[in-house]
Amino acid sequence: MVSVLTFGLITPTQLINPAEADSPNDRDAFEVPSIGTYVHDTNHSNSESEFNRDHFMEILLRQAEQQSYQKFGNKIKPVIENEFRDVILPNIELAIEETASRLPDEQLKNLVISEQPGNGYTEKIFHIKNADSGKDILRFHVRRDQPPQDGYWFNFHYHSYEDDYQTHHQLGSIYWAKNTPPKWMS
Repeated sequence: MVSVLTFGLITPTQLINPAEADSPNDRDAFEVPSIGTYVHDTNHSNSESEFNRDHFMEILLRQAEQQSYQKFGNKIKPVIENEFRDVILPNIELAIEETASRLPDEQLKNLVISEQPGNGYTEKIFHIKNADSGKDILRFHVRRDQPPQDGYWFNFHYHSYEDDYQTHHQLGSIYWAKNTPPKWMS
């Protein structure tokens, strides 16, 4: 259970044998302060050569996916999960990777994913922010649209610090149905 909740970053043997937990290995390069929601480099004083950009991005992208599924909840997730994984998630990953490619390692390793998606009717899926400054870098949202005579759609988009969060950068839309979708996280 611990391994699942921490995405394998902490194994049950580390909890049983503290001596083993004190010896760092590749999996320990990042800590997850709050069950799978933050990614943060634990060794800020280490040299640049020790920062593994690809590993960091892999963890960040995995947590973005998990945060999205948490947002959908048990009622919405089974209906849109496949289309989300095939259409929307690759666009989320592309947006994160493109933004990350423009950031130096010093800024990249300070990025964290917000703790909790918005529930009810709020749009927030997750935000990626700089842990040191607290400033959002990217804001990923999903809006419920209801075009006349067309049922309900989930419009996925993001906002970026690069344009002061003014533009809706489209990630795609998923059709729900004619009936009203349940609240997020229900």
